[in-house]
Formats: sequence, C-alpha cells, structure tokens
Amino acid sequence: MVKHIVMWKFKDFAEGKSKEENISLVRDSLYALVGKIDEIKKMEIGADISHTDMSMDMVLLTEFESIADMKAYAVNPEHVKVSTYVRKVIESRVVLDYDM
Repeated sequence: MVKHIVMWKFKDFAEGKSKEENISLVRDSLYALVGKIDEIKKMEIGADISHTDMSMDMVLLTEFESIADMKAYAVNPEHVKVSTYVRKVIESRVVLDYDM
C-alpha cells in the first residue's frame, strides 16, 4: 500500500470565493472522486481547527495499492480537473508519499 498525503495553505480569497468556501469546495470535489477513480482505496480529508501560524489549512490522506495506481490517479482527467482548480486557490502545498 502507498499513502499519499497533501497539505495546503489556501489564499484568503481566490476565484471569487473566501478561503472557507474554497476549502469546502475542494473537500467536496475531492470526495466526489471516490467511486469515480478506482485506484483510490481510501480517502480522508480534514480542515485545520487550531489556526496557528504553523498550521496548514487542509490535509488530504489517500491510500493506493501501488505507486502505479497513485500515478494513474494523478493523471486521471477527473483528478486533473480538481487539481487545476486547487492550484488557483492555494498559496502553498506540501506532499509526502510512502509505502505502508
């Protein structure tokens, strides 16, 4: 199994929406991929509740059977649509992928 973790810091305002609206929209868009992209074995998304200077705004945890499955997910057109929007509304992103 491969775990893919992504954390984002969102812009305060982007694409005509507040940070909170974009976090909600991105969360819903990502969860909508479950069932559409067979390679996703598990997905969990959380929004920050502590709001410290060190905090990121949102985290995505996904699990895949293999690196090949994770790569297939990355280029899936449905995922590309979501990630294209995400790039417009975030300030920064960190990623960690590892074998379980």
